[in-house]
Amino acid sequence: MVRVKVCGITNELDAQRAARAGAWALGFIFYKKSPRFVSPFKAKKIIDALPPFITPVGVFVNHKSGAIRDIVNHCGLRAVQLHGDEDAQFCRRIKTYNVKVIKVFRVGEGFDPKIVNDFKGVDAFLFDTLEKDNYGGTGKTFDWSVLNEVKAAHEVPIILSGGLNAQNVIEPVNALKPYAVDVNSSVEEAAGKKDAKKMKDFIDIVTYISGAKVKDHT
Repeated sequence: MVRVKVCGITNELDAQRAARAGAWALGFIFYKKSPRFVSPFKAKKIIDALPPFITPVGVFVNHKSGAIRDIVNHCGLRAVQLHGDEDAQFCRRIKTYNVKVIKVFRVGEGFDPKIVNDFKGVDAFLFDTLEKDNYGGTGKTFDWSVLNEVKAAHEVPIILSGGLNAQNVIEPVNALKPYAVDVNSSVEEAAGKKDAKKMKDFIDIVTYISGAKVKDHT
């Protein structure tokens, strides 16, 4: 079954609704320039109230390793998503903090799939749309077919992101069969405020087409 991560969670109501809709993971963005930024203090309160099998993921962009360690420990994060220019050595350092590491690669014109080769030690690759000076949440798609080469060459789980919604997610899920998909802006009323129906519709279609309909994850 293809799992769903709902990213850009900023409040407890949205977190609980995403969990009830069947999300397997929730993303908390600690990048201050993001319109979906959430403070570690607020994130901890949201995470503490989550059901037991929801994975809280911290999203970081070019943070210092010590800052990531402190936020991981404070919030109780179980995974770290590195969305900036972090190298393989930095990823290995973060793994010592007893968390899963997801390395993000932004895909644009001329993307070279071989760029992932140095990052085999991470727990998952996440692919998002490249937009200059914007580290995610663009709402724009990319040509996901370039990832076929990555999937053929590596056993590292693939997470697909970048402008996915309940309509356009069907083809890549069927063809690529990623480990998970990551959704953010397409299930929002406004930046940082999720739409319960859009979240449920997206999760329902992903779980249905990947062969395991989930009515209630909690």
